[in-house]
Amino acid sequence: MAFSDLEKIDVRVGTIEKVSDVEGADKLLKLDVDFGDHKRVILAGLKQERENPSEIEGKQALFVVNLEPRKLRGVVSEGMLFDIGYADGLVPRLAFPESPVPNGTRAG
Repeated sequence: MAFSDLEKIDVRVGTIEKVSDVEGADKLLKLDVDFGDHKRVILAGLKQERENPSEIEGKQALFVVNLEPRKLRGVVSEGMLFDIGYADGLVPRLAFPESPVPNGTRAG
């Protein structure tokens, strides 16, 4: 992949304000995320990986924010949670800054 392709991905820090179920979904959770100057709804397939999904409320995490919105189970997702481990068959973990930064801060 060309470096210029990597530069197209907009990864930003957001605070997960609320985690809720998506009706009829076995894996999806709805995340209400604060990016500082705006808020978004982002769906993430974390439901089966976490005993208590609300434990991530109030945490900062990394999100891809320049994807086209996508409707899943009747809810529009406006980005993607950037997690660690899923692609390698591990229980996914949040990718987050080592200390708090302003919401909306760019990664990279």
